[in-house]
Amino acid sequence: MIFIVVKFTVRPEHSEGWLDLVADFTRATREEPGNLFFEWSKSVEVPNQYVLVEGFASEEAGVEHVNSEHFKQAMATMPQALASTPEIINVQAPVDGWGPMGELKPA
Repeated sequence: MIFIVVKFTVRPEHSEGWLDLVADFTRATREEPGNLFFEWSKSVEVPNQYVLVEGFASEEAGVEHVNSEHFKQAMATMPQALASTPEIINVQAPVDGWGPMGELKPA
């Protein structure tokens, strides 16, 4: 699995509308056959920062994602809202997706 985490710090005036700006990109990516998950969260510590956690089934699926029209369109529209260059972690993980956490269970 390709596991990716990206931190997007956006300009304050675009913070409330960020998820609307990336809605088509998010929908199209989730529809890709090789996409395992594509999830946005908002930082609780850094104002105006969104964190994207994404997973792709294979390196090929990741390449197809980056070469897709919706990816290219997103790369063209996102810069207007960014406050800084996004930070990324991109690794190959020897798993197929999420698993249960062994150290913690509901009481």
